[in-house]
Amino acid sequence: MSEVAVKSKHPKGLWVLFGTEMWERFNFYGMRAILTLFLVNSLMMKESEASLIYGGFLGLCYLTPMLGGFIADRFFGNRNCILLGGLMMAIGQLLLFTSASVFGSNMSLANTLMWSALGIIIFGNGFFKPNISSMVGSLYPKQEKTKLDTAFTIFYMGINLGAFLGQTICPYLGDEVVNGVQNIHAFKWGFLAASIAMLIGTAVFYVLKNKYVVTPEGKPLGGLPSKNDVSDYEEGEAQKAVFSTQALVGAVIAFVILFFAFRYILDGDNFIKTLIYPIIYASGLTLAGLIISDSSLTKVERDRIFVIYIVAFFIIFFWAAFEQAGSSLTFIAANQTDRTFMFGWQMPASMVQVFNGIFVFAFALPFSILWDKLREKGKEPISPVKQAIGLALIALSYFIIAYNVKDLGNSGLLAIKWLILLYLIQTFAELCLSPIGLSLVGKLSPKRFSSLLFGVFFLSNAAGYALSGTLGSIMPATGEKFAKAKELGVDLQPILDKTVVATPEQLQLLETHQISATNPIFAGFEIHNLFEFFMVFVILTGIAAVVLFALTPLLKKMMHGVR
Repeated sequence: MSEVAVKSKHPKGLWVLFGTEMWERFNFYGMRAILTLFLVNSLMMKESEASLIYGGFLGLCYLTPMLGGFIADRFFGNRNCILLGGLMMAIGQLLLFTSASVFGSNMSLANTLMWSALGIIIFGNGFFKPNISSMVGSLYPKQEKTKLDTAFTIFYMGINLGAFLGQTICPYLGDEVVNGVQNIHAFKWGFLAASIAMLIGTAVFYVLKNKYVVTPEGKPLGGLPSKNDVSDYEEGEAQKAVFSTQALVGAVIAFVILFFAFRYILDGDNFIKTLIYPIIYASGLTLAGLIISDSSLTKVERDRIFVIYIVAFFIIFFWAAFEQAGSSLTFIAANQTDRTFMFGWQMPASMVQVFNGIFVFAFALPFSILWDKLREKGKEPISPVKQAIGLALIALSYFIIAYNVKDLGNSGLLAIKWLILLYLIQTFAELCLSPIGLSLVGKLSPKRFSSLLFGVFFLSNAAGYALSGTLGSIMPATGEKFAKAKELGVDLQPILDKTVVATPEQLQLLETHQISATNPIFAGFEIHNLFEFFMVFVILTGIAAVVLFALTPLLKKMMHGVR
């Protein structure tokens, strides 16, 4: 299929949203690639602490779309929220640039700036993310909704072209290793590049929105909700949500109960784990319950919303496994992988995840063509089946990597080809699951809930990212930890195996150098090595794939004709 043919089938507004999202993803993924390395090397945090911050940050980035979606649907409209969110994210990246510039002389100020930056980026993303996705769905009138799987796959190419650029340029500028030593002052240039990219994306949208982001009749999309008219809604569809006072009070009470329940379950002394993660999980369940309590919902609308909820639950496990790219997989790439390419070039560890963006950009269009061809023949699987396939592929990718780290020991290096293969398989999984999930929300959502239900869908991402942070923090010691302990005169392996009891002096020495003297525990099981660590992801995503596939006949019935 030629590019011209694709354009003739899709409105030009799709390409404006494609470009806007591309620059925003450059900003987000570029910063994400170097964030944990910056926290560990410049701000002197433990890897487990950096993983929890990373998971909490990503989780909150996908919690705030609930707020951004609500504000857009009720007050500001999609367009204004996209512009506001873009400017906030650019400012947040500038604060990270400043933090990475001053830590050498003022660590306290650097930490304050880092936390402020992450907070501003979180809220900026909340305004931006659900509204641009909602506008893709709004470009297509009811009779063309069948194009949405293909449209979101093309849109997803923009996401991953931006990710590829960000994960190449930001690590190239910011992740500098000279003679085996990390340049801890270079990270600022990566953050500055991310800020510039976000400013470009916001400007692109501002300049082109009135000309191209319009209905087939030329009416602007995503304006103030107060200016919507009856023609914007399907026949017989309610135009406003109806929440009773009883439902709103019940939602507040439910949130408080769920918050403390999750806080009890996620026991620990890290505030990300005991405060941020419970907020994410409790918010998702509370909002889902509040939407379904709306008295204006018909039975068909309620059934379709339940399908979104069920699929969203399974997507949690996908993102928990997939988002190891920015934490545990980056640490393994940095510490236990031979990253040598042609002519002896050592690829920066934070750049290894760029293969995901390369592969998505290479395969997104072929996947969209595949769905089109299968649809023409009446053989296209329904969305939940595609997503079950995606979960099964993630399980396969981790099984392959687990098998290849099994015999590495404490000093062996993983060949980079295995990480590249992992990212290839995970890319196929992502293309079966993520754009298809966005499309499903676009097809099943009543208009009065469109941005809010995208917010709920992104809450499943948030929960997945929070879980990814928890899972990333259970990674056992990698090779460089054993080597560092040996330099300090400590034999780490027998201490981990509990055959030798470390002295108080040895424990203090290990703690000072951010080396844990115990193996991590997950669900009551001790994780002894990388093989066991990766098998956690094989089991979680494998079970999720089987259960979701088994549920597809029921989900098909509840979708009432939508595929």
